[in-house]
Amino acid sequence: MSTENEGNAVPPAPSAPPVPVASPAASPQGPAPDGGVPTTPLPPVPQGTPGAPEQYPAPAAQTPAGPPHGAPGPAPDAHQPYGAPGAPAADGSWPPPTATPAYGDGGSGGAGAGWGSSYQQPAPKPRNGRGGLVAAVLVAALVAGGLGGGIGYTLAKDNDGSGSTTVSASDGASQIKRAPGTIANVASRALPSTVTIEAESTNGEGGTGTGFVFDTQGHIVTNNHVVADAVNGGKLSATFPNGRKYDAEVVGHAQGYDVAVIKLKNAPSDLKPLALGDSDKVAVGDETIAIGAPFGLSNTVTTGIISAKNRPVASSDGSSSSKASYMSALQTDASINPGNSGGPLLSATGAVIGINSAIQSSSSGGFGSGQSGSIGLGFAIPINQAKYVAQQLIKSGKPVYAKIGASVSLEDSTAGAKITDQGASGSAAVESGGPADKAGLKPGDVITKLDDHVIDSGPTLIGEIWTHKPGDKVTITYKRGGQEHTVDLSLGSRAGDG
Repeated sequence: MSTENEGNAVPPAPSAPPVPVASPAASPQGPAPDGGVPTTPLPPVPQGTPGAPEQYPAPAAQTPAGPPHGAPGPAPDAHQPYGAPGAPAADGSWPPPTATPAYGDGGSGGAGAGWGSSYQQPAPKPRNGRGGLVAAVLVAALVAGGLGGGIGYTLAKDNDGSGSTTVSASDGASQIKRAPGTIANVASRALPSTVTIEAESTNGEGGTGTGFVFDTQGHIVTNNHVVADAVNGGKLSATFPNGRKYDAEVVGHAQGYDVAVIKLKNAPSDLKPLALGDSDKVAVGDETIAIGAPFGLSNTVTTGIISAKNRPVASSDGSSSSKASYMSALQTDASINPGNSGGPLLSATGAVIGINSAIQSSSSGGFGSGQSGSIGLGFAIPINQAKYVAQQLIKSGKPVYAKIGASVSLEDSTAGAKITDQGASGSAAVESGGPADKAGLKPGDVITKLDDHVIDSGPTLIGEIWTHKPGDKVTITYKRGGQEHTVDLSLGSRAGDG
């Protein structure tokens, strides 16, 4: 399904629901990331709009198939399938289609930007002037709330008589000890390792998003759409909850995965990376905690559960030049809004299990700005995938994608991913000598499964392939002439977004 990056409408989700995944007995409690990235123990949001979560298409079971990591679904606001008829064919690994669901309000406040949230401090710098209205409404609401509280206090004071029976607690709130595992305890430990990111392009457009400390060298992981405005000569900064603000630079970004890594300049020596969990082991019903800066309100904590796993989701920033991002997402009902993009989705133990990226939004925006908010359908990139991508970006600055070496149709479908007759720009649909070619796949074949995961569309196949690494062996089930066949192949690789 497709969704918006916190604020934008997304195309409809695939009609066929993702294959059920066995739920482990317990929630993952991941150790610190391994590999080349040193660490300590531990969803409308637009690609080009920093901060706002992408708005992905609705769940596959609810809407037409769309290109998510596993299989994107329809966009939340846009109800257009990722692969609308006539859409260009897509390689099993890349490039993404030109017509895709919008990320959402990317934080700039402009239409179609779902990932980011418009600047709230010190003054909003919305794209197309829409974020400013959101900020004004928020401020008005807060002022009204403060005024109401003041009047209530005055009335209570005036009516206070000598017969009051109010008793004050002997110990203050600061003396209350919150046990490990409580939301308050998890939040207190994780907040110091999260940052609010402000990205601004050379023309002054930009927005806010979220990120979290990945290692002690100063690397921060976030969404690609959060920092997209600052990639080519723009400005980028990260602010910690204690008010410390650092300039930063983009180390690498992956459009297809919607993952980016930035690095703090003059990073402090006391950074504490968040512990990374195991997203493969989370179960539907597990508790979740999300941290971010919804609508510019930094350091906001919300809670929920894992609503579904392997949800096909796809999104883009809605622009004519935008390319889609795909994921086989963790779905959560924790409140996620524009500005939450790039923030951590934590387990009940405080381990990062995903990166909040997109939301399914209603067809009409709220706050009088067209920028949609949470309706309880948020999507996060599984941390197992994001960790691998982040490590590649830190190592080489470029993402590495797994591929089968065949172009598939992005048209709305429920039957599977059909290999097209011709590839992008007139190239062969099946790459000569590639994995699909060696496995005997041909144009016209319809792929219906990758291992045990049902494939209902081209976008779903792309998202599912990208949950793997180059060299992984997978089993492909496909139909040719009405007959079903099964073949094993080793995934190839492609470096860069292309």
